[in-house]
Amino acid sequence: MTIDKNDLINSIMESFGRIEHIKAADIPNIDLYMDQVTTFMDRKLKSTTRNPKEDKILTKTMINNYAKNNLLPPPDKKKYSKEHILVLIFIYYYKNILSINDIQTLLKPLTDQYFHKDKNFSMEQIYEEVFRMEDSQKEDLKRDVLEKYQKASTTFEDSPEEEKDFLHIFSFICMLSFDVYIKKMLIEKLIDNITKEEPKKKPEESK
Repeated sequence: MTIDKNDLINSIMESFGRIEHIKAADIPNIDLYMDQVTTFMDRKLKSTTRNPKEDKILTKTMINNYAKNNLLPPPDKKKYSKEHILVLIFIYYYKNILSINDIQTLLKPLTDQYFHKDKNFSMEQIYEEVFRMEDSQKEDLKRDVLEKYQKASTTFEDSPEEEKDFLHIFSFICMLSFDVYIKKMLIEKLIDNITKEEPKKKPEESK
């Protein structure tokens, strides 16, 4: 199995440059019908999918299920506001790594406190702050991925020469997977902690 390592790592590094989020300013300030929501999300996020020609960003069924499962506040007269879109973007990213219950636990405090609330601090501000923070991490992530790739390329020195390329890639995938596994476990523990804290807040809210 022959793999052009230079092409591979260059492709990986270039993929970081294609990672973009939907800016809040690009989201329409008018309420949208379901078809308009799915079209907007598809146009903005299609490039993030593994198979852009086939993969769906969000379908009508998905969005309806999110509302039924209390991940997404219900639409107003079948129309979705800018804040609905912000929540849907969070769901889109979370759904690849978290369960529906975990996403609900994570987003419910946000929607309860900031969705369509007349406050000085808004859903849009939260969204922009979070994605601004994530943008700043790209260079650190690129360095981390490159270090893992270089380390993986030094493994299996005693293996047959014709098998080394595959074993190096396998090592690289294992390192990345372990990183994802540890971070997913940490995220789940943090979400479990949110669940534990909720009962403590209820008496205060009822006063």
